[in-house]
Amino acid sequence: MSDIHTYSSDVAFTPAVKTIQSRKGSRDGYASQEQRGGWRTEIDEDLAARLANTNSLYLATATADGQPYIQHRGGPKGFVKILDKNTIAFADYSGNRQYITQGNLSENPHAYIFVMDYAHRRRVKIWGEARVVEDDPALTEALMPKGYRARPEQAIVFKISAWDTNCPQHIPQKFDAADVAAALAARDERIAELEAELAALKAQPAPAG
Repeated sequence: MSDIHTYSSDVAFTPAVKTIQSRKGSRDGYASQEQRGGWRTEIDEDLAARLANTNSLYLATATADGQPYIQHRGGPKGFVKILDKNTIAFADYSGNRQYITQGNLSENPHAYIFVMDYAHRRRVKIWGEARVVEDDPALTEALMPKGYRARPEQAIVFKISAWDTNCPQHIPQKFDAADVAAALAARDERIAELEAELAALKAQPAPAG
């Protein structure tokens, strides 16, 4: 099930949205963007790099009658795999077995992915359609991050309709604990090296005077 849009950004800029944009004075700017082609629809080097560096995302789905639901998905950096220029996928791990996302997708394939990079104060928004693949163990295994301690139950395949990025305004800067620990370890190692060098200099005999 796919909707046909004049512009890729029409996936979000519905007639109701455009009416409000017109009333609040932003429609002309977005209309100019539409004339230039709208939002990106294929995975380029920029999006590929962002996905390769992410270890966390939010997946939004909705029931047939529009009740929204957002669920977190995470894993080691690179857990989101690129299948082709329009498709990404990731292993869906066994969890609390509520299956809300899967139930929603069974009746409404429209989905949305939100990726936040707090360290660099960047965010990316991805619209598209998703499906759960239960009967392809080879695909699920291929999507499973090597050495990651989780049990894959199935795969989620997401076909991209459009994607866009936002400015860093109002995004607080935060860092992953693992990245902070690595930075502190590197600092401590350098301090130890400098202390050893200083001790060696102090141990040298004073020059004859």
